[in-house]
Parts: sequence; C-alpha cells; structure tokens
Amino acid sequence: MSLRWRRRPEGSTWGDWGPDDEIGRLNLLTPEKVRQGVAEVREGLTFCLSLPLDYPGGNVLNPRRHPPRLTPTVRANGRPNMNFPVCEEVPEATDVISDDVAVLHLQYSTQWDGLCHVGSLFDADGDGAAEPVYYNGFRAGADITGPSAPGDAGAPSRAKALGIERLAERGMQGRGVMIDLRAHLGDARRAVGYDTLQEIIDADGVVVEPGDMVCLHTGFAERLLGMDRAPDPATVHALGAGLDGRDARLLDWITDSGLCALIADNYAVEAYPAGPMRGCCATLPLHEHCLFKLGVNLGELWHLTPLATWLRANGRSRFLLTAPPLRLPGAVGSPTTPIATV
Repeated sequence: MSLRWRRRPEGSTWGDWGPDDEIGRLNLLTPEKVRQGVAEVREGLTFCLSLPLDYPGGNVLNPRRHPPRLTPTVRANGRPNMNFPVCEEVPEATDVISDDVAVLHLQYSTQWDGLCHVGSLFDADGDGAAEPVYYNGFRAGADITGPSAPGDAGAPSRAKALGIERLAERGMQGRGVMIDLRAHLGDARRAVGYDTLQEIIDADGVVVEPGDMVCLHTGFAERLLGMDRAPDPATVHALGAGLDGRDARLLDWITDSGLCALIADNYAVEAYPAGPMRGCCATLPLHEHCLFKLGVNLGELWHLTPLATWLRANGRSRFLLTAPPLRLPGAVGSPTTPIATV
C-alpha cells in the first residue's frame, strides 16, 4: 500500500507499477513496442506532425495561453544580441552573432499533457474528506507545487513528481495507430461516442493493441493552418469531432485497449465543453479518466492531416511515431515536434 493513498479511484492503475510510478501506461511502451513501430517503416517517408508553434494564433482556444514571444539576449553593455558584429568588442573579428530568448506557454500549440496537468478532488486517504491529488496519489502542494494567491502568480511552480521530463526520459517512440474520424464524419462539430468510434475502427480495419499510441484525425489543425494565425472564434468553436468523455463505454474502451497515449489534432482530444454534468463529476471527464486514473498521456493540436491522407491512400493505419517533449524538469506540459515515419 502506498504511503500516499489508502484508496485508489475505481478502475484506475494506481500502484500497478509500484507505489512511486510516475509514467503510468507508458510502462507498456516496451522495447518490443519500439520494434513493432520500427517494423512499420517501409518507405522511409517522414511527416512532421507539429503545427508551427505560433499557431493557432491569438488566444481564442484558451484565454490563458498566448503565442510564443522571441526577443534577443542582451550583452553586458545593454546592446541587443541580434545581428551583432563582434568587431565592436574584438577588433578585426568577422563574426556576426544572433542569440534569442523564447517565452513559451508550454501548452499553446502542438503539445503533450503531463500526468500532473489534471488531477481530481478525491478521498485518497479514506478519511471521508476529498483532497486534491494526481495520478498514483501524488499530492497538490507537496509533489506538485506553486502559488495560489493572485498576487503571487509570478512565483515559481514545479512538479516534483509526474513532470513532463518523464516522457522525454522514456523517449516517446513506438507504434502509432491512426483512427481517421474526419474521413467518416467530415468537419462538423460532434461528440464521438463508443458506438461511432467502433464503427470507424471496424470499417477501416484498424487494430489497437496494448502499448500503441493512438492518433485521432479530425482535421481541426488543418483548418487552423488555413486561418493564418487569425482563427475566427465562431468557426473554431463549431469545428471538428472530439471524443465524448461522458460516454462510459468509450472510457472503458480506452481502459481495455491498453493504449499508452491518446493523441488528437483538436484542442482537447475530448469534446469541450463536455456534455451535461451528472452529479459530482469532472468538467473534463476524459482528461480525468486518462491523466488522473489510468496514467495515459494526452497529445493535443497535432497536425495529422497529411499523414492520415497518406495512410488512407496506401491502405495503412500504423507507423513509427517519435514524439519526445522538451526535457524541462518540473513542467506540467510541453511542446513537441512529433515525427511519423512510414
């Protein structure tokens, strides 16, 4: 029994890989799964699955997240270090130096969610009082730390456990599997439940096995590219499919499939906002199920359309996927530049 919890959520994987496990179902991303991914490489063609990191543009999708900002570093004399002729400091030097700083909202564009991105109020102690906890019972305030008062918003935060660096250390390379929702459903906004998902899987002959990284193509990111960093709010919020996080059978499928990561080219993988709440429950039910209960990382806003188009044209659904995040200790999420190889 973990010292952090006496009760675990129903249907969760807490403790399945030990009391201190921080990677959840990535434990299923074994060397054999990497070999299976490599075996899918036949043509040697690569696809970049990342949007440019200044997309979608603005803050229509999330008012708290903003595009990257690039500025030069500054030399000792205050001179911006951009197009800097070194001969100003070293006579007869021919070097010209440019060096910059990036301010990034780590989950603005193509990204991974860490397991510490979404937790839940849950009675892990079994004392009748719910407390804020994350996957495998790691605690808010002790393991995931940061300010809470408005006046302290600029103070440091840090995930001492479950940080995004765990994905980087794992490598995030293995077999990817594409489920092409857009080919069957088009671009209209809709919540996809288990029945519809299974119909598409059956129609396309898709097979998902334990340890696979599953990608859901909706066309959302492709449409964002066409908006040239100026997304129209009315269009964006009425666009594309998302999984129905209120569908218990769909959540059971995620559990039973054994997938180790769930990825989509839309904003949240699941339809957001979710359907009507039923009693005391999460506003992001699929995030709760995957990140909090199962330890399944979520990938969002990936650019999947060129890959999905090629796979469909060639009668395939599997590929080698390589998608490490930044190895940034203590972060709860990270940009990624995934590469698919077919």
